[in-house]
Amino acid sequence: MSPRSTADTGLAHSEALLRPVEANRELVLGELHLGYLLKRATRRTIGFVVGPRGLAVSAPRWVSQPQIDGAVQLKADWILRKLAEQGQRLVQLDAARIDWRDGARLPYLGEDLVIRTTGTLTRSVLQEPQAHLGQPRTLHLRLPPGATPEQIRDAVQRWLQLQARALFEARIAHHAARMDVRVRQLRLSSARTRWGSASSDGSVRLNWRLVHFPLATLDYVVVHELAHLREMNHSPAFWAIVRAVMPDYEARRRTLKDGVVPVFD
Repeated sequence: MSPRSTADTGLAHSEALLRPVEANRELVLGELHLGYLLKRATRRTIGFVVGPRGLAVSAPRWVSQPQIDGAVQLKADWILRKLAEQGQRLVQLDAARIDWRDGARLPYLGEDLVIRTTGTLTRSVLQEPQAHLGQPRTLHLRLPPGATPEQIRDAVQRWLQLQARALFEARIAHHAARMDVRVRQLRLSSARTRWGSASSDGSVRLNWRLVHFPLATLDYVVVHELAHLREMNHSPAFWAIVRAVMPDYEARRRTLKDGVVPVFD
């Protein structure tokens, strides 16, 4: 087994995963010290689970500690890969947490949006970025300077949902004409794991959180759902429709996995 370091495993910032608080065993893998929680159980084989709290190993009561360590060594590549994935998820979750206050930042159409509370306004106003002054896009909320985090969060969410509906309607109108389909009803969705859906009756649901992504990504989801109005499946015929409208759809599709979606709960 070749020596490993935190740098070449992608775990440079995942000390809490490599040596979790709950760990009751530790093993050296090259340059890495891997801590894990060992649980004895009534089972026939050794099991491995990698989660937000690191590695947990379940082993039969009759298996010796050297045998368990040997099994961990054999699974080392898989374990370290999964720990690196968990570390990346934790980084993304941390980036998704918003400190809801005056001056907070979150992504809007793929760029920074700064939140400001301005009690003198009659309605919320979006100020476009002024690159020559180094000023990003700013949303001025109709809220007093002393607004609570919950008030700021709810006001931002309401504004984003209004923008989402307007954007979706415009992009649907643009693409539906090109694709020769008709949308009878548009609904906003707040689904956790689904960006959109379409029904054979012509109704389309789109996740309002798509407004955090660049317009090119949002457009991909719109085209994807409109294509379902012609093919209610993911057959080659369906993807041919998508590709005809959007030849680079695969690259746009990948950006859905890379974006950071703020937490509003």
